[in-house]
Amino acid sequence: MKAREISPLALDSYQRAARVILSNHLVTQTYPDRIALPLLRRWATELRDDLMTLFGYRLEVTETTARLFTVSDRLDAGTPAKTATDRTFDRYRYAYLALALAALGRAGNQITLSELADHVAADAAQVDGVDLSTERASDRDAFVDAVGWLAARGAIALADGDAGGWAANPDAGEALYDIDRSVVIALFRPPRALQHLRSIRGLLAGADSMTDDDAAEFGTSRTVDVKETARRVRRALVERPVVYAADLDDHELVQLALPRTAADVELLTGLVAERREEGVAMIDSSGRLSDVRFPGTGTVAQVALLLAGEIADRVLDPDTPETARMPLPRGRSEDLVEQVDSAIPQSGIFDSLAGHDGVEPEEPAPADRLFPVVEDQWITDTVRTLTDRFGRTFAAGWQADPDGLGRAALALLERLRLTAAVPGGVLALPALARYRGVVVTIRDRTPEIDLFQSSANDSEDITA
Repeated sequence: MKAREISPLALDSYQRAARVILSNHLVTQTYPDRIALPLLRRWATELRDDLMTLFGYRLEVTETTARLFTVSDRLDAGTPAKTATDRTFDRYRYAYLALALAALGRAGNQITLSELADHVAADAAQVDGVDLSTERASDRDAFVDAVGWLAARGAIALADGDAGGWAANPDAGEALYDIDRSVVIALFRPPRALQHLRSIRGLLAGADSMTDDDAAEFGTSRTVDVKETARRVRRALVERPVVYAADLDDHELVQLALPRTAADVELLTGLVAERREEGVAMIDSSGRLSDVRFPGTGTVAQVALLLAGEIADRVLDPDTPETARMPLPRGRSEDLVEQVDSAIPQSGIFDSLAGHDGVEPEEPAPADRLFPVVEDQWITDTVRTLTDRFGRTFAAGWQADPDGLGRAALALLERLRLTAAVPGGVLALPALARYRGVVVTIRDRTPEIDLFQSSANDSEDITA
């Protein structure tokens, strides 16, 4: 591992470079900032070796881009593309993004927004269920969101005009973009041609590995690849907020238990491993690798923190009647695979090149751990109680919708692997215990009163 050869004085710089590429995957001259690419270029050789050795990731660095080609072990619905206003992409924005990227690959050095929209509209007309009409404001907004995502990453750069003006009135507004072809090329390079896949499983790790049926056909036996198992566990450590033992098979548990597995990730990234009987979490004190900071700001994050404390108090309080217990739910990845596969246009698949997708359906890991169940009704009542107590500090839109606020807070807790949804409630997972006994402080921010200031300007904030 190259990180062991780096001097202690330079190690912090190396770890910052590792965190940058692991959290962004694509780095350009302007994205995520102007200092990221020079930092990666400095450590390109060492990072290339360590990322391949530890995770099986391939790093390509050029003068204008750095691209990390990762390996996915399972589908993850928790990391969607977001707009500039933090709105999750819907299917239309994803479709416009893909079609815009294809159009940019065929364009010259510059393109106007209306020309790009015409190319996308023409291509969208050939796809069932997708269309782009510049006459509809909703379509224009979705298209501009996709273009903004590309602009943020440096694939295009605004040379003149305003995309917002075009979205408001395409007859009066216009925008001109310079195209950075190196970024366009780096953005979309799948490991396999999509027309060669019958299932999204073909893009997951192990798609080319031998299955049990293949082994039986050729009269060979499958053996456990220790090196790949270790890589799979390390990938989980940097991709999941918490790696629970109950999520792993026997071979993965052995690798997780080895001190060197987490230690190698610590050395590369600067994260700190927090090891418990139930699993391992990599703690990011720098806040530069995590895509979600928790505790965080905003009503949903604050309510999620308060709710986490309430749930932890309930399941850990010895005076509270013991709740039912269940294992972690299985098969969610398979459900997501089926949803994605149902949208694959079979007519576009090249049968002669498709072949066998290789990856077998996810098998349940041994359910040797049970977790307490917290009922939906208790959560609903608790969120409403929190709203009654602290609602004046919440965003106005959430004050009138405590049920929606509860669902949003639970979604955040589940994404952070602090809870897991089950029929009738949620499982309280072990990492939730760190938020037991949350202390709430309400800070009143009262501005100085003058003759022209109304009491309606008084405001409050909540910290926990």
